[in-house]
Amino acid sequence: MNLDQIISTLTATFNEPLNDGEQRKIVFWVDKDREFVEEIGHLSINNVKVHQLTDQNNFYSKYLLEEEDPTSHYLIYTNNDLSVEENWLIDTVYYSKTFYADKISLLLDDLDIDSSLRAIVKKYEKFFNKKHSQKFKSYSIQSYTEETIEIGIMSVLCNLKTPDFEEILKIVLKESLSHEDNKYITLMEKYFDINMFWKYVSNLYGYDREDNSLKTLFMHLTVTTLSHSMEESSLSNIKSFIAERNRSNALVFIDHWMHHKSDFAIYNELAETVEKEIKLADIVHQLPIEAFKNADTFPYFDKAIIIYIANSLEASHEDYDEYIKLINLRRVKHFYEKFQYIYEALFYTVKMYEFYKKYSSGIPKVSATDMWKSYVNEYHEMDTYYRKFYVAFDNEPNSEILKKLRAMVENLYTNWFMGDLSSHWSQAVETDLKDDWVLPGITNQQHFYRQYVAPKVQKGERIFVIISDALRYEVGVEIAEKLNAETMGACEVEPILGVAPSVTKLGMASLLPHKEVDFDENARVLINGKSSSGLENRKAIIESSISDSVAVHAQEVFAMNKSGRREYFKGKKLIYIYHDTIDAMGDKASTEIYTFDAVERAIDEISTLIKIIRDDLSGTNILITADHGFVYQREALAESDKIEKEDIQTIEVKRRYMLSKEKRQMDGILNINMDSIIKNEHQLNVYVPKATIRFKIQGSGVNFVHGGASLQEVVVPLIKYKNIRKGQANSREIVKVDIKLTNTTRKITNSLFHLSFFQTEKVEEKVIPRTVMIYMADENGAVISNEETIIGDRTSENPEERTFKLRFALKTITYDKNKHYYLTMKDVETGVILEKIPFNINLGIVSDFDF
Repeated sequence: MNLDQIISTLTATFNEPLNDGEQRKIVFWVDKDREFVEEIGHLSINNVKVHQLTDQNNFYSKYLLEEEDPTSHYLIYTNNDLSVEENWLIDTVYYSKTFYADKISLLLDDLDIDSSLRAIVKKYEKFFNKKHSQKFKSYSIQSYTEETIEIGIMSVLCNLKTPDFEEILKIVLKESLSHEDNKYITLMEKYFDINMFWKYVSNLYGYDREDNSLKTLFMHLTVTTLSHSMEESSLSNIKSFIAERNRSNALVFIDHWMHHKSDFAIYNELAETVEKEIKLADIVHQLPIEAFKNADTFPYFDKAIIIYIANSLEASHEDYDEYIKLINLRRVKHFYEKFQYIYEALFYTVKMYEFYKKYSSGIPKVSATDMWKSYVNEYHEMDTYYRKFYVAFDNEPNSEILKKLRAMVENLYTNWFMGDLSSHWSQAVETDLKDDWVLPGITNQQHFYRQYVAPKVQKGERIFVIISDALRYEVGVEIAEKLNAETMGACEVEPILGVAPSVTKLGMASLLPHKEVDFDENARVLINGKSSSGLENRKAIIESSISDSVAVHAQEVFAMNKSGRREYFKGKKLIYIYHDTIDAMGDKASTEIYTFDAVERAIDEISTLIKIIRDDLSGTNILITADHGFVYQREALAESDKIEKEDIQTIEVKRRYMLSKEKRQMDGILNINMDSIIKNEHQLNVYVPKATIRFKIQGSGVNFVHGGASLQEVVVPLIKYKNIRKGQANSREIVKVDIKLTNTTRKITNSLFHLSFFQTEKVEEKVIPRTVMIYMADENGAVISNEETIIGDRTSENPEERTFKLRFALKTITYDKNKHYYLTMKDVETGVILEKIPFNINLGIVSDFDF
């Protein structure tokens, strides 16, 4: 502001109308920086007297204004602070106006900063250009101090929405750990005092080094955080990076960064760089797993735990419970997602070894009935573990550790489990089943319609039948568990004995309404003398047997909208829906490698079909079954897994069976009498290789097969789903488990503390898992601690196995012991705050040690 502008502004001020009771105008011009001390003697304003206030004329000036000349307008010029108590004119100042003409004074006035903070604003005068000032003002800082001004300035330079030093530090470190390449450091050097930035870092995070650098600062923060989850004696090589004070601040800072929805990616990159810098691998290699199993700051800990479990399995160490607990412990850790598929593959490998330990003396040789029961009750789980291993493996196919695990898995599953199971089952079939394809108490597939569908139809009830091609038993079990957990309905799975040969054309035909099923001389399957090949023929058979019936492919149902579905199925009492995601993928040499991926999609699709039937079509009775199962192994088959077809006259030959009118005994081959399966007018015999051997023939894939008589092929799932509507007597809402705080005290006296939580019920049907994030927050919802996660998916009856102990660290800030702070529990899936439990915080002497 130049002198002419000042005179113009002052003239306008003196020309303003007098307020009520006002006799004249007095304006005190404060010029602390003495910018206009030379000009004041020459300044002239019409009808205004100019008087200069000095250190020596305070009493006279008061006398002048109140006794000698009480009526004239006065401009009182001074270079002193008028707010001091010793000011003789303080009462006059209160009823007068104060004018500032220097930039700093105008800034103080514009930002509503008290003049006592003039020095700090003056220090950063270069910062307060128009753009910066506008952003600074937008923060609407409630109470100005030197600290709030400095943090506000740094926040503007870092382009933050709100002033917050934690965010300042994070955005600086995110930009670059190189001082020279960091634009925010450059801006602070230009518009701020970079030494003050380091002073804040020192005060808040205990970082005190002669040679400040962003790289060593990040190392300091991460290693200090690490010291919370490991004994310091284990970190002696990097002890110089552990803060001696305010250690909990480092933990909270790193924890918040790791949990940020997008910023975590940069943290992960930096952490990987630093773990190499501090030679973390050398430190970890000297430690037992217990020493670092809870550590979460660097990704190498997960690598070390994975390697430990894999090496232990390879060395035949049988601490399987320990391995499972370790994997479950890591699920709530930050880097789990990075190694998720490796952990999942490892988990299912451990489960396979657990099974192997139980039957290390071999799968027992028992009757067909007993083997069937064992497979249904337990053995099928090995099929699931093998499948789930490969689902995980296929997401990390280049992982060297998974390649090693794969060799172990193949040895367990293909060489041991399938070898024992299939050979023993073949012996049982030869003894108990080959002459009469019947098991006591087990429904034959060809009786499916008569036993399960016809009674509903005869009662006039509406029934939906979903037939999924190659849906084997273990997959059916998973679908039933999923439906029980995710829908209101009641669901149970029952095994039925599939036909032999276990092929689509015979299995599909057996599930239709019929009086008789048979092969003709060309191996075509006939229902009541009519071809049953393909959807159109099956549809005709269903519609000719039952009026108000329809058969449709699942993809057609998916393609319809809600009103289209209702119109299409209107008035239909019997609905057959055909689904073939698994077989369509597995039955081709070029795509059989994706069999298990197809299974995952099939599970989701069938679940979706159930919801469509339930919600769009008001369906109540639903049956889900299959034409056959399948045998699949990922590794290439050895030559010993294939046999040459005997010199026998056949009417059909496939990988897993032959049809022939000739009857004879052949080595390695089962001859199953078909009289109990089909009408068998042409006296056909089905020959299937024992175990999981394939015939050597040209054509489709060899790893995915069906047609034989293995348990995986002929144990067919029947899922009986009954929709239950809300309000019905036996209806049960689907609820998530509750997670509750068990500590009774509501007072925190240490910046580091532990709290215990309890999963109030076990996970079972209709009671599903819940993942909860837990942290301390102030009354405005600002997070003041680290964030911990509980995955409440425990299935144990034992309450002790459903307890969780978590460690928390509070930011080192000033806490009001009379205020409430809130332990906040948030559902991770929905983001809903489940509970806010009030606590008082009275830290007294702040300590970094937890008792």
